[in-house]
Amino acid sequence: MDLLPIFLDIRQQPCLVVGGGAVAARKVTNLQRAGARIHLVAPELGPELHALAVAGDILHQPRPFQDADLQGMRLVIAATRDRAVNGRIAELAKAAGIPVNVVDQPEECSFILPSVIDRSPVVVAVTTTKASPVLARLLRTRLESLIPAGYGRLADLCARYRDTVKARFSDERERRHFWDRVLVGGVAERVFSGHLEEADAAMARELTATGTGGGMGEVYLVGSGPGDPDLVTFRALRLMQQADVVVYDRLVAKPILDLTRRDARRIYVGKERDHHVMRQEDINRLLADLAKQGQRVLRLKGGDPFIFGRGGEEIDTLAAEGIPFQVVPGITAASGCATYTGIPLTHRDYAQSVTFVTGHLKDGSIDLNWPQLAQPHQTVVFYMGLVGLAVIVEQLRRHGVPADMPIALVQQGTTHNQRVFTGTLATIQEVIAGDKPEPPTLIIVGEVVRLREKLNWYQTPAHSDQGAFGTSGPAAASPEAV
Repeated sequence: MDLLPIFLDIRQQPCLVVGGGAVAARKVTNLQRAGARIHLVAPELGPELHALAVAGDILHQPRPFQDADLQGMRLVIAATRDRAVNGRIAELAKAAGIPVNVVDQPEECSFILPSVIDRSPVVVAVTTTKASPVLARLLRTRLESLIPAGYGRLADLCARYRDTVKARFSDERERRHFWDRVLVGGVAERVFSGHLEEADAAMARELTATGTGGGMGEVYLVGSGPGDPDLVTFRALRLMQQADVVVYDRLVAKPILDLTRRDARRIYVGKERDHHVMRQEDINRLLADLAKQGQRVLRLKGGDPFIFGRGGEEIDTLAAEGIPFQVVPGITAASGCATYTGIPLTHRDYAQSVTFVTGHLKDGSIDLNWPQLAQPHQTVVFYMGLVGLAVIVEQLRRHGVPADMPIALVQQGTTHNQRVFTGTLATIQEVIAGDKPEPPTLIIVGEVVRLREKLNWYQTPAHSDQGAFGTSGPAAASPEAV
């Protein structure tokens, strides 16, 4: 280890920054966040620093650096454009025993300002010593996804209960096991989701419980997006990797399922059209029963669980039985498929509104408000409409939509298996007659489909487009579009 990693308390301490440009402004911002009293020396200031000086947030001396400026300083940062001046500042500071950082001159530094992940009071610092600040920033970005913003709130909770826990568990080993359980369990998840009162209640239960396990579990209703694993949210990924049980259906792509904990129990519940491995009512009951057994249950759904995902039905049962749960939204199939096919759902020259509808109802019928769906200057997206495509085309034309209205069928959107079939209401059935798309397939109807040829950005070598509009298109597998 080349440097000793330390965190320095500079609250209300005088700190000197020499320089008035953009780099100096960034250093001043960091010092402000740490509570320093900032003395700034520079003949001229950039706009950001000028505003701080006018507001009285920093003490500015409008002149070049003088040796006496170091007197009484707790810390020094040299950020001028003159390497000789920076070197002089570093030499004087080291002689006076003052920590000094020289921008872009690591050989002159007695300390380094790391890349920081600030979840105060949790702070994570990353440095590559003097090798590569860019690499340090890259590592910080990677870590950002693993450390939710709620960790600051979690640290506050730990501080509030520290003495209580110490009194409850006199043995250090028991105390450590208690915190291990709390920090990866239901208490932490309630803090992350913003349910602070529930977190306190759960903490109280943990403190009075005997043993190290048992109690009520929790259900995570998570949207996994339209198929591309890279579109899964940070929160979804974290919950996926800590759940004890995963309840999933066929609309969850395998690469996404592979992101869950390898030792988690997996329960497949089907949900194909006209063939359900498990009825919805039984799924609702399963989630509740598993949580009552103390399990952390991941209900993994394609797309977004609140957009034709029946997520509301599932959490209704949980709420009625007092079972803790949280819902994590996902990118819905309409948004994901449209984006990966270069079809903007709205465009001021073509469509000023967009409507999402399901292609079949609970009883299998297609009973929709066709006059509304036939209105001009809008985009209509049909989920689960492939089987009823003939009815959709017939009803739209019967209610006044022109025969030359563009239509796109997106099969397995956002994945490397994506296929896009384009045409018009008059031609689309002929387009797919010899090469029928397979579910999951999303249907987009509207003038915006004409933009695909121009805006198509995502290319996959697996398949090429079929039909009149667009060129080649990426792989799809939009878990909600059937």
